[in-house]
Amino acid sequence: MRLRVLCAASLLLVALPAPASASPGLWQLTDLAAQRVQIADKVAAAKFGTPSPIDDPVREQQILDSVAAKAPGLGLDAAGVVRFFRDQIEANKVVQRGLYARWTEQPGTRPPGRPDLGTEVRPVIDRLNAGLLTELAETRDARARRSCDARLAVTVRQTDARRGLDRLHSVALGESVRSACARP
Repeated sequence: MRLRVLCAASLLLVALPAPASASPGLWQLTDLAAQRVQIADKVAAAKFGTPSPIDDPVREQQILDSVAAKAPGLGLDAAGVVRFFRDQIEANKVVQRGLYARWTEQPGTRPPGRPDLGTEVRPVIDRLNAGLLTELAETRDARARRSCDARLAVTVRQTDARRGLDRLHSVALGESVRSACARP
């Protein structure tokens, strides 16, 4: 029940417009990255207590190969896109490791159910990845500006507050977008 309430609340937040002070060029990119950080909870719930490890090099490489192949068609540098998505993957693993530690130390905080990774979780990740890739293309100019780092930092803080992220997810969000600003 708690998971359903959290999912419903997440859907409502997604429907809200960007805050007036958020950087319009980076808002959607940052919000999608936050959603991807939050889906790590379901990934962790699916894997916790099973032989499935947090690190999944085969799946990770599939994602990186896929986005690298799509990058040139969107006018993006494949290496930069791979770097950005590697950050997404690593941020996801930061959340998974943090949740594993929390659930091990406090068994009462474990999720009540185990979502199916293949049918419930990965399709959401795939949709978020597609959105992130599109946003990387649409924010190319904003990400190339010298002000990108400062604007991104503000947008990350606003996204963090808007989504009510805890410390674990907040840190992961920062890590997930650290290579978003294009470097000359």
